[in-house]
Amino acid sequence: MRPDREHMRAVIQRVNNSSVEVEGKIVGSIGKGLNVLLGVMEGDTKEQADVLAGKIARLRIFEDENDKMNLSVTDVDGEILAISQFTLCADCKKGNRPSFIQSAAPEEANELYEYFIGKLYENGVRKVEKGVFAADMKVEISNDGPVTIVFDTDLWMKKG
Repeated sequence: MRPDREHMRAVIQRVNNSSVEVEGKIVGSIGKGLNVLLGVMEGDTKEQADVLAGKIARLRIFEDENDKMNLSVTDVDGEILAISQFTLCADCKKGNRPSFIQSAAPEEANELYEYFIGKLYENGVRKVEKGVFAADMKVEISNDGPVTIVFDTDLWMKKG
């Protein structure tokens, strides 16, 4: 474990709709809302998942009546498609082939992914769909804007 590198990552996209397919079958689908790709790294914690879920649920990237990004996914009664994506943990500092050694072990990553989904509900998101953990997934995203935000819990977590 490398304490200086523990941080959960997410790529958040405002979407008109999004879906995920596994083996030719749609396993998750949403309308207006957010597509969230979640990367869980070795040593990530429930505290980080709490912070990340709260930030995402309150992220004001939907337009209000004055065309200002002033509303959250909960304000617009939007939905979230949350997909676990270990490749967000890639280390590309050396060479041209990414290293994934900082990714959490599958059991740990899946536990935090499921915990994160529960926290989205606790933060007021009415519908959360998901992919299939560790499956080969095909993701369709109709990015609205486009609006794409990258979150890293390292930004909000206090250093010890």
